[in-house]
Amino acid sequence: MRENIIRRWRRTRAACEAGMTTAEYAVGTLAAVTFALVLLAVVKSGAVRSGLAGVITEALGLR
Repeated sequence: MRENIIRRWRRTRAACEAGMTTAEYAVGTLAAVTFALVLLAVVKSGAVRSGLAGVITEALGLR
């Protein structure tokens, strides 16, 4: 009887924690997408865009 209760408790506890990894992945994915959007906004700004173009032009020796 005691073993049956322990086995059920372990299954119940494992089932309760099963969704935790999914929630953590969702939060991590949301954070990564947010960071990517912020980075994209920064890179698309005029000052950064012209700076990057200057670096690439200089590196390719087009000047």
